Amino acid sequence: MKLLDLFKTYKKKILFIFSLTIVENVAWIIEPWIFGTLIDEFILKANGSVFHLAPIKFLPLFLWILLYAINSGTGTVRRMYEPKIFQNIFADIVTKISERGNKDNVNASVVTGRAQLSHEYINFLQYRIPELLEQSIAIIGAICALTIFDWRISAACLLVVLPLGIIGQFYNKRVLYLQKDLHDQYETIVDTFVTKKPENIRSIYKSMASVQTKIGKFNGFNFGFMRITLLIVFLVVLYISIDLDNFTTGDIYAIVSYLWTFISAAEYLPELMESRASLKDISQRITIDDDIEKVNVTI
Repeated sequence: MKLLDLFKTYKKKILFIFSLTIVENVAWIIEPWIFGTLIDEFILKANGSVFHLAPIKFLPLFLWILLYAINSGTGTVRRMYEPKIFQNIFADIVTKISERGNKDNVNASVVTGRAQLSHEYINFLQYRIPELLEQSIAIIGAICALTIFDWRISAACLLVVLPLGIIGQFYNKRVLYLQKDLHDQYETIVDTFVTKKPENIRSIYKSMASVQTKIGKFNGFNFGFMRITLLIVFLVVLYISIDLDNFTTGDIYAIVSYLWTFISAAEYLPELMESRASLKDISQRITIDDDIEKVNVTI
């Protein structure tokens, strides 16, 4: 199943959700800069200094409230409509899988397993792509904002991309192999229950647990390596911010916020790659025609 074909079939509904996600996160990534300016204004007031010109003095507060309202409003609407849209899409996909399975006389266990595995498409559309949009906006926005404060800070963040990319390629290949093994076993679950033998049921779930444990080990290694690398970047940025530049309190707040945003977004990458590997294998198993075109998904 091509994810692109699925997207085309439900384009308006999916774009509605994605648009809300983009607006929500663009507002969020601008917020630290505005709030940092607001902090500096209040510090000036607390120190007895006068605000800037009267028409401008409340601008940072107004902009921050506006951004907060946009972020909260779009987030509220997205969360209200998201489940209905994607669960209806899932119902359509499962129906098509069942119809195709019956047409091709595919074993009921395999059809059932593939129907459940197809929920990965919904997870990817409902959670992974919005999360990818969120993290992309976070990383690009944080790098751009940090460049405005000091180019050396953004350069330090960019240096982390190369080692993370190398380790990510290795991680992705291994996880794809393990996901294939896991899905092979998943398609035999119904047949295993039909045997009514507890030892067979225990065996298959133990085997699946073993594969998931291996995936977890790779995930843990990738996460640990990333955390160490990001710690070094964090210390370098703090040194630049505190010892080399004469930043205001508001600037320091904004820099730390953007740096933490960058780190949080980078930490999400292993989970996204695992989901991508899982969907890539599922796409080679599921074939649907009619409204959702015949597919062989490539992400």
